[in-house]
Amino acid sequence: MTKLAIYDMDRTITVRGTYTPFLFHMLFARAPWRLVFLPLLPFGFIGYGLKLISRKSLKTYNQRLLLGSKPSLAKLTPHIESYADKVMRANSYAKAIAQVEADRTEGRKLVLATASYELYVNAIAARLGFDEVIGTRLKIDEHDRVLPEIVGENCYDEAKLDRIKDFLEEKGLARETIDIRAYSDHVSDAPMLEFADEAVATTPSAPLRALAKKRGWKIVDWD
Repeated sequence: MTKLAIYDMDRTITVRGTYTPFLFHMLFARAPWRLVFLPLLPFGFIGYGLKLISRKSLKTYNQRLLLGSKPSLAKLTPHIESYADKVMRANSYAKAIAQVEADRTEGRKLVLATASYELYVNAIAARLGFDEVIGTRLKIDEHDRVLPEIVGENCYDEAKLDRIKDFLEEKGLARETIDIRAYSDHVSDAPMLEFADEAVATTPSAPLRALAKKRGWKIVDWD
């Protein structure tokens, strides 16, 4: 039987979220002049709060303002690498990293499944030794420019579980032939945790802690 360990990333392996800090890291590293757009950021959050735009649209709105419309992937790459180093140095749970190593030692294939952009998650996953990444994908055009356009759905909630199922199908892994251990901090990952053979709520939000107690899922605190 194939054994998998599927981890959420933000606030599961990392202490804090990574998406907004990534955009600001890139802004200060590449184009500090984009700070002039800062007053426009709240309008996106207001639109999202009023349910006028989706979470997916909010992410690409912020990306367009702080990262730009068509930055070159080659020019972004050195800054992506430095951001990944920063996350590992100052924004990760030591106990989470130890658990990743324990799952590897146990013989589990490691999968990082996150709503964050694969654009930078791949670099973090490489440092942690993950075998696969399932994340939100951005469109890259024929000139290797990164566009503020998400391919498919934001990898969040039910959409994340759909991506996991697609991944299993692509790998030729029938559900009955695999054992899945899944980790997350947030109740939005309830579909993924329900799908797993073993669900672990990690330093969970209050709603997930309550759900984990109800479902009998393991609860660990990594802070």
